[in-house]
Amino acid sequence: MTARLRHFGWALLGLVTLAAVLAGVVLALNLRGEDPLPERAEAFDATPQLVERGRYLALAGNCAGCHTTRGGQPYAGGVPLETPFGTIYATNLTPDATHGIGGWSSAHFWRAMHNGRSKDGRLLYPAFPYPNFTQVTREDSDALYAYLRSVAPADTENKAHRLRFPYDTQAALAVWRALSFKPQPFVSNANKPAEWNRGAYLVGGLGHCIACHGSRNSLGATETKLGLSGGLIAVENWYAPSLADPHEAGVADWPAADVVALLKSGTSPRGSVMGPMADVVFRSTQYLSDADLGAMAIYLKDLPEAVKKDAPEATKAPAAPVRRDAGAMVRGAKIYDQRCAYCHGDQGQGAAGAYPPLAGNRAVTMARPTNLIQVVAHGGFLPATAGNPRPYGMPPFGHALDATEVAEVLTYIRGSWGNNAAPVTQLDTMRR
Repeated sequence: MTARLRHFGWALLGLVTLAAVLAGVVLALNLRGEDPLPERAEAFDATPQLVERGRYLALAGNCAGCHTTRGGQPYAGGVPLETPFGTIYATNLTPDATHGIGGWSSAHFWRAMHNGRSKDGRLLYPAFPYPNFTQVTREDSDALYAYLRSVAPADTENKAHRLRFPYDTQAALAVWRALSFKPQPFVSNANKPAEWNRGAYLVGGLGHCIACHGSRNSLGATETKLGLSGGLIAVENWYAPSLADPHEAGVADWPAADVVALLKSGTSPRGSVMGPMADVVFRSTQYLSDADLGAMAIYLKDLPEAVKKDAPEATKAPAAPVRRDAGAMVRGAKIYDQRCAYCHGDQGQGAAGAYPPLAGNRAVTMARPTNLIQVVAHGGFLPATAGNPRPYGMPPFGHALDATEVAEVLTYIRGSWGNNAAPVTQLDTMRR
């Protein structure tokens, strides 16, 4: 018995030692790339020009979208961000000394942006997209800080996050960061023009486009190696399509002016935005300069295509017809005639400037029918912008059509007028 206890004791000591070593490694990995903060807050000259620049950058990053509740005080926080691991509440970014960033220096703010740490050194949850904001320059971080210090302070207490164990612990977050995050500045591509690099900086940094348009692993980390290859937006159940795939939302063959129009007004001759992207255009991109939108367009048009290895579209053999249930097609055609044809046309041709065509529409024929189901069930609405102040919208039909009927009408639309996409199942529609 004594020998067994001795062995058990040595084993326990070994586990404790191993845990301590791992903790040290995790801590070291989480501190990499961090410079010590100055002992005293440095002098900071928030000139009107710097504040205005920060205001513009806050729009580019859509900061108010997460840090301002509907009808609430700007940047006072409190917006719930639903994740598969629980709910995270956006924090107060106003200059309130107790609940906001009134006691923060510009160095504290820069550390949060670049390293994902709060003023007290606690690790921040990546719902605040510091894995993208780490690319933001110190100069832009200081401008954002200057602007946020200029907004009206709000005495709004930060809400406690509601996360399941162990995701609510700093230890778990430290492990996640060790596996998934490395602070790194934006590095220009010397082989690309200045406009391309500006677009890459905006898309990859403040724009944090990959946060929606990138896939995520089981720990919720963005698969950066896959780039903007599309991803399901957790909880909201919208699919942010690939920005590299011409069969989804790639714009390589679009005129740059059409890409700019889409980001500026929410609509263009080649497509329109709905769902979460409509909110991004409404709150953010419509306010960006034409020069910055042009730079983003140049970068997005030059994205490496996920399907580049495939033959060019013109030389591809036609896809084999997809098998569909004849009864579902008949019932779907009837629903379409009753509910959809008045706006979208009896041949899915749509109406220019008002209702999008459904025939040959890649949003209709994408492999994932997720967004179509959301639009039919909950409606589809373009953002109201200066360039399109009174957009047409699609009413919701979730109250009038059950899951089977939604599946049947979408199966009909995806298999008519030359469309050749897979049928939609009742199981697909029940995930909305």
